[in-house]
Amino acid sequence: MHIEEEVKSVGARFFDGAMGTVLQGKGLKLGEIPELFNFTHSQLIESVHLSYLEAGADYVTTNTFGANAYKINETKYTVEQVITKAVALAKSAVSKVGRGKVVLDIGSTGKLIEPVGDVRFEEAYEVFKEQVVAGEKAGADLILFETFTDLYELKAGVLAAKENTKLPIYCTMTFEANGRTFFGTSIESMILTLEALGVDALGVNCSLGPKELKPIVEKIVSLASIPVLVQPNAGLPTMIEGKAQYDITPEEFADCMAYFAEIGVHILGGCCGTNPEYIRQVVEKVESIEVKPLTPKKLCGICSSQTAVFFDDVRVIGERLNPTGKKLLQQALRDDNMDYVLRLALEQKEEGAHILDVNMGLPDIDEVAMLTKAIKQIQGVIDLPLQIDSSNVAALESGARIYNGKPLINSVNGKKESLETILPIAKKYGAAVLGLTLDEKGIPESAEERLEVARRIVEAAEGYGIPREDIFIDCLVVTASAQQDLVIETLKAVKLVKEELGVKTILGVSNVSFGLPQRSVLNEAMLTMALMQGLDAPILNPKNTQMLEAIMAYRVLAGHDKESKAYIEYFSGKQQEANNATVSVQEHTLEEAIIKGLKKEAKQLTEVLLKDHEPLEVVEEYIVPALNKVGEDYEKEILYLPQLIKSAEAAQSSFEVLKLALMNKGTENPSKGPKVILATVKGDIHDIGKNIVKVIMQNYGFEVIDLGKDVSYEEVLEAVRKHNVKLVGLSALMTTTVTSMAETITCLKEEVPECKVVVGGAVLTEELAQFVQADFYAKDAMETVRIAKTYFEM
Repeated sequence: MHIEEEVKSVGARFFDGAMGTVLQGKGLKLGEIPELFNFTHSQLIESVHLSYLEAGADYVTTNTFGANAYKINETKYTVEQVITKAVALAKSAVSKVGRGKVVLDIGSTGKLIEPVGDVRFEEAYEVFKEQVVAGEKAGADLILFETFTDLYELKAGVLAAKENTKLPIYCTMTFEANGRTFFGTSIESMILTLEALGVDALGVNCSLGPKELKPIVEKIVSLASIPVLVQPNAGLPTMIEGKAQYDITPEEFADCMAYFAEIGVHILGGCCGTNPEYIRQVVEKVESIEVKPLTPKKLCGICSSQTAVFFDDVRVIGERLNPTGKKLLQQALRDDNMDYVLRLALEQKEEGAHILDVNMGLPDIDEVAMLTKAIKQIQGVIDLPLQIDSSNVAALESGARIYNGKPLINSVNGKKESLETILPIAKKYGAAVLGLTLDEKGIPESAEERLEVARRIVEAAEGYGIPREDIFIDCLVVTASAQQDLVIETLKAVKLVKEELGVKTILGVSNVSFGLPQRSVLNEAMLTMALMQGLDAPILNPKNTQMLEAIMAYRVLAGHDKESKAYIEYFSGKQQEANNATVSVQEHTLEEAIIKGLKKEAKQLTEVLLKDHEPLEVVEEYIVPALNKVGEDYEKEILYLPQLIKSAEAAQSSFEVLKLALMNKGTENPSKGPKVILATVKGDIHDIGKNIVKVIMQNYGFEVIDLGKDVSYEEVLEAVRKHNVKLVGLSALMTTTVTSMAETITCLKEEVPECKVVVGGAVLTEELAQFVQADFYAKDAMETVRIAKTYFEM
């Protein structure tokens, strides 16, 4: 029975709690791999499942959270063996109770996916494929991807499950108090992307307690059209009798979960710290609550992993990443000059575009490879959603597959071949689709005929399961110089499509002026006329301020801009330019290149500066201010982790040039800064956070000695003495390993008191940092950098 039907007929469904919490209470030691207990403590694992089932859980999750190739291949077992055994134990417990479903539990790989890291998207896909195939073969009833912070990695997992199994798919991400994941994924982006990919349920788990998750859960319920799953921690970690524990009682936990059920959460369970008693009380509190029926929200939007754009107002699609008629861009693509492409993307964002059209089509390049590369690189430096534009089907599919979020595919048309080729791609990869009103006969002359082509596209898309809110129509602007009588038909068609089909419309308005003088005059008039017919998203050059100002004026006159606030803000103190539509791309300063994450350009600009500046002057006058600005923008949530890493990498490319220059002068390398040791403490095998700190610190000039994960205090002490290090960074993800952190710090303070310690990690708080006697607490990677810079007076 599908989860929606199950909820309708039975009511709220209940997941189990934290396997790790119970195992730790039953003897799981620090550093032991929980998944190996499937073999060494089989009866214990089965008893845990039984205890949750007896508490009222309908779903039990297998002891396979970390059972992936990166972690299990280090043991004597294979991934398939671990998963097969885990599923068998869960199935045995279910059979003894006579009810329940077995959930294949899959967590993050712990690796960073490119462009943030060095693991390819398809490599992550293969890791997940191995897991889901083994789980289905062993007899799991459904798949749960849980505790993800990177939407891109989660997409790889979802595709692996959909393409290689027939099992239902549930997904949960872990959000911080600011409503974003560690990687900056927004709630809106999670929902748009996962629902479009066709998962069966989505929600949130871990990171916070139910009280802290309240605003996040409320927002998810308000936006989601599929069942919502919520699995909070048992509150926040705190110190009780000298041990790190969670601060919510089972009764308090159940009260919060009852509220979630009342507002529309259909699947409830627990994460860290929640034992069977927590689940028992949740079931008792919630099972009598009448479940709210699911209501389709019909969200019309696309997104990157960080930013969602909804078409509830006029949205500007930037047109400049299309080589047609653009010689400089054409040459950049032939030269594989990706920095030029990134500059165009960044400039269009700064100029006011909400979405970027990306077309890399040239006959003399590999369009599939170039479009794929461009999408990855662009998404590494800006957070705008993309419109993937190509007439090459293979390029469209490749781009949609590796896109991080929910894209708009440009385009499909009324031709039978196009409908049968493009629409399945859009459906498979969770993309919205732009339909062009042309067919085998070309572009129809009349508005009514274009409406009929649009109708065929809409009906065909719905036949593939693409909802109407994900279908956009382009009624096709013709050139006034060649087909003047047909221009008005395009405008009529926009109105007809809006009124009769109820879908959003897009137009490439500047096409109207080809071959005529003063093109901007015609473009602006066409835009204004189209907006009055109901145009939702013009494709235009955002550098043309007259076009943007026409949109702002329309929004005031149409009543969209209440009290003209945006209009007034835009024009307040602004210097007007007569016509800047044809101005070529301007070069950045080194500071700007670093801030925007342009590695190649940062390197080139550094080489230019060295002609007139000393290396240390470049560091002090350009690199340091740039990195300070990046840190400030990260703190203000103007940019997020992917952009932070790209900026740091750009700075590092500049440092590499300076290093070479100083070597030639026989001077010390400025990028070889103070030594810092990083380690994930004994008993903790989670190191993704530590790895991110490493990347950032290296690119900020520190020499990082990475001791890895599950590191004993003896190993840390030995490394401090060997390398004469004055600052150590320790990470912990689990409350149980906070004691290891305390032991390590105690050892360092006794043996090398001059060495200071900064601590961080998902489980750490200011209170816990004080308890373990750390010298500093860092809530994220940038805070670690700031602490280190201050400590070393850099």
